[in-house]
Amino acid sequence: MNQKNITWHEGKVQKADRQHLNGHKSALLWFTGLSGSGKSTISVEVEKKLHELGHHTYRLDGDNIRHGLNGDLAFSEEDRTENIRRIGEVSKLFVDAGIITLAAFISPYKKDREFARSLLPDGEFIEIYIQASIETCASRDPKGLYKKVKKGELKNFSGIDSPYEVPESPEIVIDTENQRIDESVLQIVNYLKNKGFISF
Repeated sequence: MNQKNITWHEGKVQKADRQHLNGHKSALLWFTGLSGSGKSTISVEVEKKLHELGHHTYRLDGDNIRHGLNGDLAFSEEDRTENIRRIGEVSKLFVDAGIITLAAFISPYKKDREFARSLLPDGEFIEIYIQASIETCASRDPKGLYKKVKKGELKNFSGIDSPYEVPESPEIVIDTENQRIDESVLQIVNYLKNKGFISF
């Protein structure tokens, strides 16, 4: 791609100015885990709690994004990588806007999650591994996807016939097999408080 004829146009309002106006720092909460692990459920409740506390948020969810921005992508390895590349770049814009951004995506490949991390300054990318076994996720099967896989109607499914690379050192691990939703939400909100992103 030829990018020789483009120039970055700096504005007079910076991220720190937006954060000051919002009354809190911004960050990217990146929820990763198998389908059915609880990524969307936990991210929805975390956003609700942060909103109740008066913080500016926006949530990006895997299925929701594929209804629009990433509607042209399938589930090959290449498309999954492009899916996460786009979300990483969009999330970077939201964080620059001073917003606490929540991104809930299977994001099965370590290299893609590391790319998203590389877009932000140290500390602003918070990887949250939503941990649950494939057996537990299949038993939950909230979207009926595991049933389709079993019937041979769905291919390239993370954790079954497509890899899911477990995060090696996430900032937060949420064990949805043994933690209640409210406990998980409190764990994440307390992390943000202890790291100085929010106060309440």
